[in-house]
Amino acid sequence: MSLLRKIEIFLRETDMAWTKFGRLSVSDPRFVQDLRNGREPGKSVSERVEYFMNLWRTDHAG
Repeated sequence: MSLLRKIEIFLRETDMAWTKFGRLSVSDPRFVQDLRNGREPGKSVSERVEYFMNLWRTDHAG
């Protein structure tokens, strides 16, 4: 599954705005829109985003 697909699922699950997600995960409010427009993140950015989503789910579970 692509990183963008994982992010889109996360955004629906959490009802988080895509700009907030970008700001919190990689300090870039346009990050998700850039991905939607074809941006390909590097490995370190992808890992940071995955870590953020996993941490958020753990912290907000329940």
